[in-house]
Order: sequence, then structure tokens, then C-alpha cells
Amino acid sequence: MAKEELSLEELAKEIYKGAGGMNNVESVTHCMTRVRMTVRDRSLVNDETLKKIPGVLGVVDDEQLQVIIGPGKVNKVAKEMADQAGVQLGETIAVHTSGKDAVNAKAAEVKAAQKARQKKSPIKAILKDISNIFVPMIPAFVGAGLVAGIASVLSNLVTAGNLDAATWQQYIDVLNILKNGLFTYLVIYTGVSAAQVFGATPTLGGVIGAVVTLTGMNPETPLTNLFTGQPLLAQQGGILGVIFAVWLLAQLEKWLHNVIPESVDIIVTPTLCLLVIGLAEIFLIMPLAGFISDSLVGAINWVVEVGGAFSGFVLGATFLPLVMFGLHQILTPIHVQMIDATGSTQLLPILAMAGAGQVGAALALWIRLRKDKELSEMIKGALPVGVLGIGEPLIYGVTLPLGKPFITACIGGGIGGAIIGAIGNIGAIAIGPSGAALIPLIAGGRWWGYVLGLLGGYAGGFVATYFFGIPKDKQAAVEESATTASEVTTNTAVTVAGTTELFAVAEGTVKPITESSDSVFSQKLMGDGFLVIPENGTIYSPVEGVVTSIFPTKHAIGLQTASGLEILLHMGVNTVELEGKPFDIKVTEGQKVTPSTVVAEVDLNAIKQAGKETDMLVIITNMDAVSEDVLEKTGTVGSAMPVMKVTTA
Repeated sequence: MAKEELSLEELAKEIYKGAGGMNNVESVTHCMTRVRMTVRDRSLVNDETLKKIPGVLGVVDDEQLQVIIGPGKVNKVAKEMADQAGVQLGETIAVHTSGKDAVNAKAAEVKAAQKARQKKSPIKAILKDISNIFVPMIPAFVGAGLVAGIASVLSNLVTAGNLDAATWQQYIDVLNILKNGLFTYLVIYTGVSAAQVFGATPTLGGVIGAVVTLTGMNPETPLTNLFTGQPLLAQQGGILGVIFAVWLLAQLEKWLHNVIPESVDIIVTPTLCLLVIGLAEIFLIMPLAGFISDSLVGAINWVVEVGGAFSGFVLGATFLPLVMFGLHQILTPIHVQMIDATGSTQLLPILAMAGAGQVGAALALWIRLRKDKELSEMIKGALPVGVLGIGEPLIYGVTLPLGKPFITACIGGGIGGAIIGAIGNIGAIAIGPSGAALIPLIAGGRWWGYVLGLLGGYAGGFVATYFFGIPKDKQAAVEESATTASEVTTNTAVTVAGTTELFAVAEGTVKPITESSDSVFSQKLMGDGFLVIPENGTIYSPVEGVVTSIFPTKHAIGLQTASGLEILLHMGVNTVELEGKPFDIKVTEGQKVTPSTVVAEVDLNAIKQAGKETDMLVIITNMDAVSEDVLEKTGTVGSAMPVMKVTTA
């Protein structure tokens, strides 16, 4: 009785289980036919359990644990395993206490096959880097954000006179201490994470992030903004300024490592990096942001004076970009001036709508991309925080890395701001967080107008994102994921009854597949076939047919005949480790070939010098379609000489 077919998700989970659990797997890679795992404790691996998994053709216990899946499917299984662990293929899998930890640590990324088809662009590259920087921080954002939201609600209730300060202030202080453990030092964490993404030393990245806090500057003689002549203010340049500075750090550090002698590299390189990038950050990046901030004051004051729906829309839509560049500090004096003059700031409720737009956008993404489990998990964790006015998890973990949803979220914020501007006279009696937490601070009993603005922001962000903000590549990836299981079972070629000849792929010596030094092939776990020990590196197609796949490391080529036979040409043994260097592929996927077609030029000496065998293996991978196969010729052969006949039923 045939084994029941498993979905990719189920198959990946079963392989992890047989390998001793995800925590026992240090990394996952794959070759043309096998999932290759580095395991932490070999005694926890159960070979028999792995062999019994539907879809597993065999297990090899070598330097790596190798689970044989077969060509065409192995890459999908390995990618699914990496996705479940929250890493890229080949990256170290951290030991997690729960599956949720792995999900939270994973960037909201599309499937590898889909990404390979995407056109590269600087914008996509920047957004991808931002995603990689912030997604690992999502658990901290969510935890600290919820703490901050609770503290904000309590603090606002105290300010509004609804709670007794003597009773509640100490609790609020404790919550703020916990919250500030993240948000006060967010630039440092961002610097560390950005350095890991860009390839710089993480601790140097942390120092560059900390520079914007201007710790150690004498307040009596502050540093001067070179553009305005005014004192330099901490945090100017914001998070994006830190990311840009760390990117510069990575470029400089890599260059210095190449030119500085190794004997003094550990001393000279970090010192020069901190001096050059730190000075550029203090005297160029931060002042430039400060100059822009000061230039915006007049424009913002003009927008505020215009008032009404127009003012609300502009301010609500542009606030989040201001925050990311650290330019929102220019608004604090305006808030203070308004409160002193009128008893409330009518600017803060409008700006709070920016967060409402983010919440609406996240809801739309959740509905449209609900089959993306990783993204859904992040949204579920970040939404409650966003409702309470803590927007970082939604911004940096969800909308900004996806690009378009960030823009539509800003539009939603503008709609909410327009509603509040149109109603008018909605102000906050103190400066506090946004979202629902700001309701207790709304002056004059006009909280209803603020709530209408929030609902408008939610609805605006939702509608704009639902219809216009879903990235096409992300949608395509979700659709691809939804159909993967059916593709696995329906992708098998339709075979036609008849006899097909297989040919020698090189001049040399033909041997039965059973004489391969690789037990996967010698035991026919992948199928029957033969091998050729080549005399030269010119390799021909073993059949007349079509090239269906070329492995990224170039050591294996998949072909399909008109009769439906699926053939694997595997060049060398364990040559996946050579990363394609000895192989010059001469064909492309989809190309028609014959036994006289040169498919590759192989550097046999390079393979031998790497300690690998040069056997050229030809394997029939869909043996269920074969009624008989006979190896008719062994020994010395010439290229394109028929050596095997295969009969399909």
C-alpha cells in the first residue's frame, strides 16, 4: 500500500521530528536530491522514523544527516524547513523554547522561488534590509509595547484626574522602566541589528547607534549644528539615520580589513571606523536632519494655521515619515505653546491618526494575506500594541518592509486626520502617546470626535491597503504556497509506453550504478541507472529530451524525455560542496537536447583536488513508470554511445 502523501509543511515537521526536533538541527541545506542537516546531538536522530516518513526515499548518516527526497521536491522541502525555523537556508538555527519564538524571529519574506523571479531594484533591496533589521526585534517590540500601552493608559488617567497619582504613580514608573529598556536604547539595538544585516561588527554598529544620543556632551557647551548654528539635539536623524550610518560603517570596515595588515587590524580598523563614521554622523548626518527639521517648522505652522480637513490630512499622512527620520522633535515646542495658550494641543490628536492608519493597513494585510502564517503571527502580536498607540511593531515589522502598505497606511492616517480637522476643537490636555490610550486626555468632553477620527483612520488604512496596498509579489507568494501541495502530487510527467535509450555522457568507463561510492545511488534509493568515469571534462546529455532543472551549484541537471522519463545527471560525488566552481553549464532550463548536445564542461582536476570523485551518474528518478531497464554496455565507451534501454509501461 502506498504511503499517504504529506504536504510540504507536514513533511518538514516530520523530518524535524525524526532528526531529534528542531532544536537538535543546527542548519539545513540541500543538494539536488537530499535535505542535508547538521545536527547537534546525533544520538537524538531516529533513522528508522525518518525512513518511514511518506516522501522520504532514504537516509544517509555521513558528516551531515542526509534525508533523500528526490529532485524537484527537495528544494521546496528544505526551504519549508528553513522557513519553519525562521532562518535562511544554511543559516544557524537558534535553539528556541517554542515555535512562536521561531516565527517571531522570521522576516516576513516571500518564497524563494518567487523572489528569484522578482526584478531587483534599489527600493526592494532597501525594504528587504529594513525587514531583516527589525523583524528579529518584533518580540521585544510587542512585549515592551504592551507594557508601554498599559503605562500610557494609566498615566493618562492620572493626568485626567480619573486615578489617584499617589496610588498609581509608582506602578506607572515601574512599567515605564521596563518599557524604556527597549525604546530608550532603540537606536543601539537598531545599530547592532543593522550591522549584522550589512556585514559589519555588531558591537561597532551598536556604538554608531548610540552616537545619536549624544551621551557625554557637555550641556553647557553643546556641539553646534553646522547648518543652523544652533545646538545639536539628540536623536536627530532618527532610526533611518542610524541605519544609513551603519551601512557606511559596513562599507568602510570591509575595505579596511582588506588593506590593513592582519597584525594591527584588530586595533586600527575599529578605531578608524568609529572615528570616521562617528564624526560623519555627528557633524553631517545629524546636522542635516536638524536643518531639515528647522526648515519644516514654518511649513508645519502654516498647515496648522490653515486648519480644517486639509490641515488634518497633510499632518496625519506625513507624521510617520517624520518620526522615522527623527524630525518629529520639531513638533514638541508647538505642542507646548498650544497647551500654554489654550489649555490643549489640537495638533496631537491629528498626529495620532498616523497610528490608526497603520492599524487599518495591518487588518487589511491580515485578511488578504492570511495564508502567510508568519506575517499573520506578527500582525496578531503587533495589533494590540498599535491600538494602544505604540506603532513601531507595525511600522518596522509589517508595513514598511512591504513598501506599498506603508504608503496606504499613511493615507489612512491622513483620512483620520482630515476627520478630526473637519470636526475641529479636538485637543489633548497633555503630550502623551496616541491610539486609544490618548482618549482620557481629550479636552472638553470631545473624546467622541477623537474616536470618530480613530475609526476613520482604521477604515481609511484598511480600504486603501485592501484595494491598493497589497504587494503583488507577496500575494503571488501566498497563492503559490497555497497550491504547493497539489503541485507536488500533480507535477509528475505523463509517461508513454515504449523504449528509450540512455547514452554515455562522456568518453570513459561505464559501470553499474551499484558500484557508486555513494550509498544513496548504489542502493538505488533514487532510482536505477549507471555511472561513467570520464576521461575528459566534456559532458553530453544522456537522452534526447528537455532540460527541466539546473541545480544552483551546477553539479546536477534534470532532464525529461518525450516518453516521460525523468533523468538526473549528477556530476561527481558530494560535489554540491564545491559551490559550482568546477562546472561550466552550457544549457539552460527548457532547452531541447540530444545525446550530441554538450551540457557542461567540467574541471575534473578541480574535483579531484577537492578530494571528490568525478563519476558522472545517470539516474532514472521516476522508476514507478519503468517496467524494465537493462544496462547493455559496460566498460570503455565513447561519448553519445547507447548503453542502457528503458521500457516504460
